[in-house]
Amino acid sequence: MIKISTLISLLLISAISSLNAAVYKGQKVYVDSCKGCHSGGQELAASKNMKTWEKIMDKKGEKLADIHLTSKKAEASWSYFNDRKFIKDSKHLEDFLVEYAKDSGNVPACN
Repeated sequence: MIKISTLISLLLISAISSLNAAVYKGQKVYVDSCKGCHSGGQELAASKNMKTWEKIMDKKGEKLADIHLTSKKAEASWSYFNDRKFIKDSKHLEDFLVEYAKDSGNVPACN
């Protein structure tokens, strides 16, 4: 019985850790791919509420990619948004942006 409860505890701890890891990965994606144009993550993430970020990042970030791909100012990022890497990163980026949205009450540690 002790072995079963220990196993369940370890599984729960690892599940909770993996949920938090996505936000950390999203923060890393932001720093690596977005910070050059958008500066610190706090300002951008806090510019919209959680529901708005969820809509923008819906369908693997399709709207976010469209916003960048139709803007002449964002021409430097076009290759990233046309790459499969963005699709792979989009879920983590969404987790980061929603976690630190203006109505979330959270503040990211990076700038």
